[in-house]
Amino acid sequence: MNYEKLLKKAKEELPETTKSQERFEVPNVRGHIQGNKTIISNFNLIASTLRREPKHILKFILKELATPGDIKKKGLILGRKVSARMINKKIAKYVKEYVTCKECGKPDTKLVTEDRIDFIKCTACGAIHPIKTRI
Repeated sequence: MNYEKLLKKAKEELPETTKSQERFEVPNVRGHIQGNKTIISNFNLIASTLRREPKHILKFILKELATPGDIKKKGLILGRKVSARMINKKIAKYVKEYVTCKECGKPDTKLVTEDRIDFIKCTACGAIHPIKTRI
């Protein structure tokens, strides 16, 4: 067999998950409900994956969920019962507004402030976009 045939055969035998693996994947929320509070144990992992300050993400989530909360050693503690699905939706909204580039769609961005105006600056394509609302 020649190289091209072997390569084609190998690609066909790859499992589906390996074929469609994205470079940037936000981890799902892991946590539990304790009394009337929600504890998210992997909040710092999510923040480091997004390459954003945990306090910035926290302010966004608290505002979106209209609930009090704080970051403690064991993770993010929300002041009411919130489903993991709802929190994952809010994190996805945060990623769309504050992480992914509007031009190329890549997550290689950083938040920059110039003259009291916040911008998302893409390190992949160089695009700069103002952020609509300041948290």
